[in-house]
Amino acid sequence: MADFKNNTPARFLQDLDNSEYLSIFDDFSDGVLVTNVDGVIVYYNRAMSRIDELSPDNVISRKVTDVYDLDDATSIIMQCLAKRKPIIDAPIYYRTRMGKFANTIHNVMPIFNKNKLVGAICFVRDYHALVETIAAMPLPGKDQRFDSASITFERIIGQDSAFVDAINSARMAAGTPSPVMLFGETGTGKELFARAISNHSSRSAKKFTPVNCAAIPENLLEGILFGTSKGAFTGAVEKAGLFERTNKGTVFLDEVNSMPVGLQSKILRSIQENRVRRVGALKEIEIDLKIISSVNKDPHIAIADGTLRSDLFYRLGVVFIHIVPLRERMEDIGLLVSHFISKHNAVLCKNVKTISDEVMELFKIYNWPGNVRELEHVIEGAMNIVGTDEVIRIQHLQTHFSNWSVKTKPVRPGRRHDDVLSEDRNSNLTMIKSEHEENIIKNTLLENKGNITKTARSLGISRQLLYYKIKKFNISRDNTK
Repeated sequence: MADFKNNTPARFLQDLDNSEYLSIFDDFSDGVLVTNVDGVIVYYNRAMSRIDELSPDNVISRKVTDVYDLDDATSIIMQCLAKRKPIIDAPIYYRTRMGKFANTIHNVMPIFNKNKLVGAICFVRDYHALVETIAAMPLPGKDQRFDSASITFERIIGQDSAFVDAINSARMAAGTPSPVMLFGETGTGKELFARAISNHSSRSAKKFTPVNCAAIPENLLEGILFGTSKGAFTGAVEKAGLFERTNKGTVFLDEVNSMPVGLQSKILRSIQENRVRRVGALKEIEIDLKIISSVNKDPHIAIADGTLRSDLFYRLGVVFIHIVPLRERMEDIGLLVSHFISKHNAVLCKNVKTISDEVMELFKIYNWPGNVRELEHVIEGAMNIVGTDEVIRIQHLQTHFSNWSVKTKPVRPGRRHDDVLSEDRNSNLTMIKSEHEENIIKNTLLENKGNITKTARSLGISRQLLYYKIKKFNISRDNTK
């Protein structure tokens, strides 16, 4: 084992056998800094140079406490080396020895070579750059090729009765100031609904701000949403949060059940009082917002497992809209396929007309765990390799889909039952679950003599969700009174 104590940077990188890999950090948007076990800097990328306003030549081979106005107790890197443990999402306000101040978020990890500590790697993000990025950050699955202002209810594809009911509810809710909560699995189109509501409302000309509550570190979320006040913490400046900057517009809190429970109470207070208080401030600022939120799991389950406050749910779910998964509206497959083919013909310069009967048959028995988003990705992937063919066939589908199709093709004369065993198990399980759910709802309605409010309370679901399930299973309330 080499002695790293007095290593030169070149020898350190050579011993780690990673000099050829560090170059991948050269163009990172985040600052990246690598030290040896003594805190001597051996790598310093361009972004770090911009943040510190220092040349790498003036930094490499110097100890971090010589470059920054920090000591072993206040340097995050030296703490990481001393504790031999990662330090994640640590906010720090520091000054270089040349006098430059920086307000940053640090993630520092120790580097081990055969269980021996040999250094640390530090990723640095400028706090203000992070806020600006999040303010403009699209949510997962958002299609960048279309102007969000053009998203209307007419562009939401579907004829399934439950799905159409959801569209109609959203359309009516757009005309009111009341909060709207969208409940749907990943890929069902919650952001599409949220943007359509915003564009259909009187606030359509104002700002629409999507916030992915699951993607923002907990210790940053409050400041990003509510803003900061000078003196709130070392280096804090007067800065409006996303709520304040979206005043008169619409905020979409995506996956609000992923937000820390402690922060949920502050969100509730702001919504109830139409006011925000910046972190560290004494005065409150009046705001006027349309709040749209979403959850990717049944909110009653989220309340039961402690990830969603019940009082926040009742406030945000004034209008509660359930967006059904694709597997429950399979009659829309044809419409969606035609829409996505037309869309990607224009983008990919193709002339695809349709999909084969075999592919359509496969689509209608597949469970679609990724919902409409997965269907679009499957179509787009196939169109990339369809060539000049005008029909998407089995061989054009993605590998995981082709492999799945072998197991799930329907039984035909002369075929072995083993070929469709996977499909049978899947469909049987789905059928059993549906029948069990239907029986529970029927029995509970009977026990409560058809009373919707009492039945919903007994089942632990909302009235809106109960109405949806009654319609889904075609349950007659006349037989339960």
